[in-house]
Amino acid sequence: MNILGIIPARMASTRFPGKPLAKILGKAMIYHVYFRSKMTKTLKEVYLATCDKEIENYCLENNINVVMTEDTHQRASDRTAEAMLKIEKQTGERIDIVMMIQGDEPMVTPEMIDLAVQPLRKDSSILVANLMHKLNSGEGQKNPNTIKVVVDKNNYALYFSRQPIPSGEKVKGDVPRHNQVAIIPFRRDFLITFNKLTPTPLEIIESIDMLRILEHGYKIKMVMSEFDTHTVDTPEDLKLVDVLMKNDPLVPQYGRDNKGAEK
Repeated sequence: MNILGIIPARMASTRFPGKPLAKILGKAMIYHVYFRSKMTKTLKEVYLATCDKEIENYCLENNINVVMTEDTHQRASDRTAEAMLKIEKQTGERIDIVMMIQGDEPMVTPEMIDLAVQPLRKDSSILVANLMHKLNSGEGQKNPNTIKVVVDKNNYALYFSRQPIPSGEKVKGDVPRHNQVAIIPFRRDFLITFNKLTPTPLEIIESIDMLRILEHGYKIKMVMSEFDTHTVDTPEDLKLVDVLMKNDPLVPQYGRDNKGAEK
């Protein structure tokens, strides 16, 4: 299967302007996302999709594949879809699955990408999947930047929210909760379909685009991940991730191919 990774990124983040080029261990955040994603054999190639010349210039200077997109996109999925169609036109090859890897996931691992795409490889009826991770008790459950998800017995998403779900008011002790991890494989045609769907009330209320899929009657397969990562939503998150990644074993491997040779 022709599976490509696309990392949507823009400078005008409402919560953290300039976030894609914010430094972690001396390198821009998108540098980490790109080169860590390149380590998996699942993806034939990885591209960064942006509307900002500043990001494009950084990519060109650092040997990062980049595709320029329109500056009118409100959702990462819209930017990803435009980039996907441009890549198909450039390469002359039809893409089967596009892996949308958010540019604020600098601790992504190749194993996470492999894990996320497995359901689509095994079952042709699955159109889109998301990773999820056990959300530990504490501030993460109350953090509105952390997207929580509840699933059915077959691990299909029932609902996403920025509020703590499920409710724990009537339960003593810890309530098991999970958060979404923004590593999202789409089947090619479904990504196009998804971006043509009318935005929905719950999607707008929660500001979570995955709810558009559920509200239009489609299913999202959730995949449990044991990999402990941290999304960068704020400058405080950036400082924490900079500390967490200091001894990360993948960092010294950036710029090497799968055989360990320098590129």
